[in-house]
Amino acid sequence: MAQTNTQVGLTAAEVQARIQAGQQNEPAPALTRSVKQIFRDNLLTWFNLINLILGGLVFITGSYKNLLFLGVAIVSTGIGIFQEIRSKRQVDKMSLLSEATYRVKRDGQVATMHQDGIVQDDLLLVSRGDQLPVDAVILETAGIEVDESQITGEATAIAKANGDALVSGSFLVSGQAVVQVTAVGHKSFISQLSSEASTATATNSSQLLKTINRIIKVLTIVILPLGAILMISRLMGHSNLNQAILGTVAAMVGMIPEGLVLLTSVSLAVSAMNLARKRVLVRELPSIERLARVDVLCLDKTGTITSGQLKLTQIVPLNGTSVEQLRPLLGGLVRVIGDDNETAQALKNALPDPGWTATRVMPFSSARKWSGAVLPQGNFVMGAPEFMLKRVPADVAKQMTTYAQSGYRVLGVAQTTQLEADDLGEVTLMGLVLIEDELRPNAQTTFQYFKNQDVALKVISGDNPVTVANIAQRAGIDGSERLVDMSQLAAPIDYDELVATYTVFGRVTPTQKKQLVIAWQRAGHTVAMTGDGVNDILALRQADCGIAMAGGSEAAKSIADFVLVNANFDAMLSVLNEGRRVINNIERVASLYLIKTMYSVVLSLIFIFMASGYPFQPIQLTPISTLTVGIPSFFLALEPNYQRITGQFMKQVMVIALPAAICVVTYIMLIFGVGGGELGLSYAQTSTLSVLLTGAVCFVALLMVARPLNRLKIGLVVAMAVCFAVAVLFMGKLFSLVSLFDWQLALYYLPLLVTVYPFFYLVQELLGKRVFAKIKWR
Repeated sequence: MAQTNTQVGLTAAEVQARIQAGQQNEPAPALTRSVKQIFRDNLLTWFNLINLILGGLVFITGSYKNLLFLGVAIVSTGIGIFQEIRSKRQVDKMSLLSEATYRVKRDGQVATMHQDGIVQDDLLLVSRGDQLPVDAVILETAGIEVDESQITGEATAIAKANGDALVSGSFLVSGQAVVQVTAVGHKSFISQLSSEASTATATNSSQLLKTINRIIKVLTIVILPLGAILMISRLMGHSNLNQAILGTVAAMVGMIPEGLVLLTSVSLAVSAMNLARKRVLVRELPSIERLARVDVLCLDKTGTITSGQLKLTQIVPLNGTSVEQLRPLLGGLVRVIGDDNETAQALKNALPDPGWTATRVMPFSSARKWSGAVLPQGNFVMGAPEFMLKRVPADVAKQMTTYAQSGYRVLGVAQTTQLEADDLGEVTLMGLVLIEDELRPNAQTTFQYFKNQDVALKVISGDNPVTVANIAQRAGIDGSERLVDMSQLAAPIDYDELVATYTVFGRVTPTQKKQLVIAWQRAGHTVAMTGDGVNDILALRQADCGIAMAGGSEAAKSIADFVLVNANFDAMLSVLNEGRRVINNIERVASLYLIKTMYSVVLSLIFIFMASGYPFQPIQLTPISTLTVGIPSFFLALEPNYQRITGQFMKQVMVIALPAAICVVTYIMLIFGVGGGELGLSYAQTSTLSVLLTGAVCFVALLMVARPLNRLKIGLVVAMAVCFAVAVLFMGKLFSLVSLFDWQLALYYLPLLVTVYPFFYLVQELLGKRVFAKIKWR
């Protein structure tokens, strides 16, 4: 490694030489799949393979119009690809805005750039909260602490000094430093670690997709053997080869809910695009669904309840000091420590700079909650008095409580005889510093909405619990009077009892935040965690859903499921609603897809033992699949639907799908048993009646799914019904149907059509009372 002048950094010529030598860092990994992956994943599916095989069999028969089912599959897949690419572009634009930037010193100037602009031997200026995208060595620092938990799994902060190595993937817990890049791109530690891993870490997947995939796994086992048996039975029943193939293909096409997985993926992708427009970056599509199921939302005070815009309100001198003494001391102390968080910025803005230098610095740590420095005048620390002092004097504690109840953040400044992370020696409290934080303008409205949606709000903060509770109460958070000071609890802590009792948790360490989240999860809750600092990382990683602010640390953003690009917590309402819209709508329209699957499986089993051919040809299923399922489901899936999640996917599906499937099977057996037997109707006539009655049942199911009805939904159903009527009345030859203008045939189908709705309603009521009421749905 070439030694670089820390005052100048690399020159433009040196940077160019390294780029030409391939010593440039790699860009951040994309959050979305590539266009090639989108095409591959949508085209190379198990059901597409089955469709192609079935299409090949139909092609052999020469009945090319029966290949129309492939057109439906191609169109739906094309829509899915188009929507995913459209969503990808919107999310990519948003991820670029949210991407981490780094301060690099070149030619004596500090420039800001993305990680792919960094080259070998560059000088990076890093500070608390920054995550390293490259390997580096420390050149200049007054002392930093580094968390390497994303590499080692250990959350303990490690102190680093000049000459120590830093690995990519780690982040600074405290302090700031000038570091020189030692390895970039594939040579960095994190890249080598990733390449050695045989498989990528699995992310939490969608519960909805898990349920649907379970259904598909069962169908995968059923479709092929059942189709083969049906084919053999048709041939043994003296059907000709073409008729046997067409009947078998129709049965197997009917069993495939080909659009259901596609519709779910597209709906999630569209939601991600909608959220990107509202300045919310979604890192994983299933996280939209997980947030919709959240029933406990943990809030950090700063940035969520309050705006994070801090200002110094008052300095309260103690033990014989004066404000005139404390102002330069605080101004000098905060500058030599070098922290750049909101509190430090508020103090720098309000206090003078005496131009002091420190011989040693102890940067701020979320665990110990204080920072300090060795100045010519002595050792001084600043932070939470409860953590600096072994025991806060009673009169000072009373003062602090009064200030906290007024909503102030209370810091202390003290002189010490030692300055060690675990030992300050004798501590003399010199004064209190009152910091004020303003409530977010829409905080009350936002939290009231979450309350109305049965989402319990909990506040976890490193600040004084009385201060936090006061602000939470002003924001309208229920139970904010139930507060606990985590710093006063003796080990072992009963976290299960704490989460069941309290709403506001103050003086919480990073490890305690994580344990609180675990306790809520242990109690059966789905937990979301908001945060913006390194002290929130453990809890963000543990939570079912992590939410980070764009202005927070890069380490927090890197592991969060959502990043609020404008740091506007009100945007969480949009996220919650998008998740609920997807889940509710997919649960609702899934029954439309599974009706066809259920009656196709049952009919296949029945017609194995019947002499008559299978009641449908592939072409005859096209108007049913397209007009009662495909088109309306895509419209219904995009409808606003923000009701609470019931968590009963199978019940939602079965309440409509099972009665509909029973009705279809009953009508077809009646048509083939009586019409084909007693009345002597031809196969073409019974098949036509089967299509007509199946379509009618599916339209009744569509009406059930579309409830509550409005003008748009009624218009959608009517439009589809008109198209279906046109198809069966005027395009019968195309769909292998006989004419329905035959008055003798009308004598059969008109009375049957009149009975469809009452029969559906009767079956649904009987199943509801005799079957559904006795099943424990999950």
